[in-house]
Amino acid sequence: MGTNGSTMLEPLRQGLPPVDPTAVSGSASCALPARFEAVRGARTFTRSTLSQWGLDDRFDDVALVVSELVTNALRHALPEDSRRPAGEAEPPVRLHLMRWSTRLVCAVRDPSEDRPGGAFSPERTEENFDLESGRGLFLVDSYSDSWGWHPLAGRLTGKVVWALFLLQD
Repeated sequence: MGTNGSTMLEPLRQGLPPVDPTAVSGSASCALPARFEAVRGARTFTRSTLSQWGLDDRFDDVALVVSELVTNALRHALPEDSRRPAGEAEPPVRLHLMRWSTRLVCAVRDPSEDRPGGAFSPERTEENFDLESGRGLFLVDSYSDSWGWHPLAGRLTGKVVWALFLLQD
């Protein structure tokens, strides 16, 4: 039996302002391949999901944050010395979008248990990824209303980094 998204995201709900899980008006998730081109796919998925939810006007801010979170997650899902086997059942990175009446949450799961920020060290600048200088965390903090992270519980390894956007009624 696979792990469903609601179990995985239970700690996420605990880390957010109180919400009624039954009041979720929309939820969507997609697995992302362990390749940096997946950032484009995450943006496309975000655009179509927000459009379905009537939130096109929030796309720019949300997509920027999604791009930063996914880029960081992929850094942990792409080990330097070995690529994950092509036939691996569970993709290492997942993007979740959840909508309540007054808030939107973007959550990205990755296989690393390091706190966000450990990935933002400036040592490896030759690849010039957005998050190298710490700019990524600054952008997430600037464009979302709040953000945080938690390690995954149970048999799952890794963490979820989330960003919250408040919506107008």
